[in-house]
Amino acid sequence: MDGKTTAVFGSYVLASGTAGQEVLRDHWVILEGDQIAAVSESRPSQADVVLDRPGRFVLPGLMNLHNHCFSEAIARSHAEDGVSKRNDQSIVYTVLLPLSKTGLDILTPDERLAVARMGIVQLLLGGATSVMEPFRNTLPEMFDAAAELGLRFWGAPYLFSASDPRAGTEGGVSYNTASTDGSDNAVDLATWNALFDKWHGQENGRISLAMSPHATDTCDPDLLRAATARARELGVPITTHVAQSEGEVATIARRWGGRTPAEYLDWLGVLGPDLLAAHCVYSSESDLALMKARDVTVMNCPRVFARTGKTASFGRFEAAGLRTMVGTDGYNMDLLGEINAAGIVSKVTRGDARSASAPALLGAITEAGSVALRRPDLGRIVPGAKADLTLIDMTHPHLQPHYDPRRALVALANRANVETVIVDGRVLVEGGSIAIADGAALTEAGAAAIRKIWDQPEAREAFASA
Repeated sequence: MDGKTTAVFGSYVLASGTAGQEVLRDHWVILEGDQIAAVSESRPSQADVVLDRPGRFVLPGLMNLHNHCFSEAIARSHAEDGVSKRNDQSIVYTVLLPLSKTGLDILTPDERLAVARMGIVQLLLGGATSVMEPFRNTLPEMFDAAAELGLRFWGAPYLFSASDPRAGTEGGVSYNTASTDGSDNAVDLATWNALFDKWHGQENGRISLAMSPHATDTCDPDLLRAATARARELGVPITTHVAQSEGEVATIARRWGGRTPAEYLDWLGVLGPDLLAAHCVYSSESDLALMKARDVTVMNCPRVFARTGKTASFGRFEAAGLRTMVGTDGYNMDLLGEINAAGIVSKVTRGDARSASAPALLGAITEAGSVALRRPDLGRIVPGAKADLTLIDMTHPHLQPHYDPRRALVALANRANVETVIVDGRVLVEGGSIAIADGAALTEAGAAAIRKIWDQPEAREAFASA
């Protein structure tokens, strides 16, 4: 790695003190190569690069650990206002999964790479330095795009017990294409293993894999047990969708003796501190207590549910004592906007202005990720941590005046205030624009590939107005 020294000035620096999260005023964060070397009140006497602008809030690199660049790009501006919703079913099985399979079948490798690059551009401009991205395993170009554009990336290729899971009219998901001998499970796990061998640890350790059995209702017990065992053998995180729809809850109860999705996963030994459980919106209070007891991390993505008229309350999981993170789910990759939504939804649904406080929400996209991934070198501004930083311009008129920069950031900021994004000491976003590539060109190429999917007959049918 380049051993250059970078000095970053923050009118405010979100630091980790002995008493927890604290805001330092008028401090410098000194980067040497790919690590944070020091946090100081004094400007260094020498530095190769100096970022010295007043009014900047220097944050640990933001961690967005649940996102779907490809499938949500297909649904963008088609799924709002109840369009594409059929029989009140989740669009996961009626739109997102079927059309993402269609798209990956018809796109060329270059077109798939274009969509992946477009997604990475959006993630970086949204302030994220670390991303966990579940995606179909026929989209390996996600790894190429993350490597090329400098993102810290946990690729999470899906494993299914059905190659083409679809919901029936009652909302239940069928394993109709799964083989009876379990060979479909073995194929997906073999694909995951091949991607692990190729990518895990690449790019100075920026590229990693996570194990991602898709969901409780698309993965049978044998697959979940095998995937969990393999992940724990390798020491990689596990992520899956849990209780994301009423149909999923009903399906699991019908199949597995009345169990809830959380109880099903616990029965199989999946629940644990290495599990990032996405959504959990339809989990019961006893489910939350069970996940708390197993030290599971919940991934809360409020805006994608608000789109459908449902509330996914960060405050509910917080009140249950669960480690809770906020992710964008691919819908709107503005991580600051997402924690703003998490705060509003929580305060309204809990009826409590103190729910989902600004410090808690900032912790949900920084330090909580450090714990969930067992990476003490991420999500914190401390000497020895990775040189991953997100700088927010707090001088914008809509952020002035402010007394508490954390409250102003959570209540009033959005992606337009993301000025600089640094990963491994490399500036990827500067002045609110991609610094290492032509972001506009990458975006147009990716959008063109998505429009090709929209031209397919099955897409036109899926997107017909309800």
